Amino acid sequence: MSAPRLTRVLSLLACAATSVALLAGCSSGNGAGNGPGNGAGNGAGNGGSTAGGTGGTAGGHSAAAASGRHLTAAEPQGRAVCKGKAITDIVQKVEPSVVTIQTRQGLGSGIVYRKDIILTDQHVVAVNEGQPQTFKNVQVSLADGTRLTGTVIGSDVETDLAVIKVPRDDLPPLTFRTTLPRQGETVLAVGSPLGFSSSVTEGIVSALGRDLPSSSSTPPLVDLVQTDAPISPGNSGGALVDVCGHVVGVNEAYIPPQSGAVSLGFATPSVVATSIADQLIAKGVAQHPFLGVNVTNLTPDIARALGTSARQGAVVVSVVRGGPAARAGLQRGDVIVKLGSHQVTDYADLLGELRIVKPGTQVPVTVNRSGQEKTLTVTIGSRTEH
Repeated sequence: MSAPRLTRVLSLLACAATSVALLAGCSSGNGAGNGPGNGAGNGAGNGGSTAGGTGGTAGGHSAAAASGRHLTAAEPQGRAVCKGKAITDIVQKVEPSVVTIQTRQGLGSGIVYRKDIILTDQHVVAVNEGQPQTFKNVQVSLADGTRLTGTVIGSDVETDLAVIKVPRDDLPPLTFRTTLPRQGETVLAVGSPLGFSSSVTEGIVSALGRDLPSSSSTPPLVDLVQTDAPISPGNSGGALVDVCGHVVGVNEAYIPPQSGAVSLGFATPSVVATSIADQLIAKGVAQHPFLGVNVTNLTPDIARALGTSARQGAVVVSVVRGGPAARAGLQRGDVIVKLGSHQVTDYADLLGELRIVKPGTQVPVTVNRSGQEKTLTVTIGSRTEH
């Protein structure tokens, strides 16, 4: 069975969905249009990158602005519990800190990270989806309708995050959770779906640690938060918040209903987003642990061809010449079955475990080579070095 079609969440109306599409929107014939909500425009032009424009809300529960229902946070031990907060109170707190971002390619959402900094998804500001080049300047529309010209000061394709500096120093930053949410927590998605700014939907944290495969133009994304809070094109880069109004994730992607999905949305965890954002603000780039191999999942056919006894793991397809893996002796055809003390089940598992290793750290890597296990010591490099 083929992987479900994934649609990332940015765009203008009438953009056609692709089999695996980034949240960057279609170009608008008149520069993102004149429709409601700062760019749900009339006339999605030709050209530009495609996005899942036909995917609307996929089930879940809309959080009506008039709702007075009270929620109780399911916070980890040691953190404050927000008792008695109504959805209306949460929205009132969060709404001024979520913005709409518009480029020639389409539109998305963003979160006030610092008083003069907006955090969003990289593909929202990318010239071409999956590529590092971004627009230098973008239009940022605040919740009160004020429009500013923002400057993209840093972006990261690997985690799909970017930061924008705006000519204001009085914007209200949101608080970002420093721990992962728990499965079952109530969350609200706030953003600009299809250009309708300051839209709010309600759901729960459906799961943690979800992985999305790579496509021809995008790298894989790992360790995402899954939610059933309905998100649509334009929500990309917006906030997924808990019942304290704290950010638990940056909205990233959804699988559209036409793929048979019901309320399958994904967000980059706040703990990842803050780490990357701080690096982008300081240096314009983010440092990533670098192993220096290209890998794929081990299948029964590949296992037979390699003569390996391994039943799961990440198969080394190629080794970067002069990289950390090459210097340690890893070879094409090796099956990585363990990184440090962590068992590797597939390529996403390897990427997720590698992400938490600091560059410069020496890590034992166990491979299955022609049916025999061998442990090599790799000094993890930095992606920014290559």
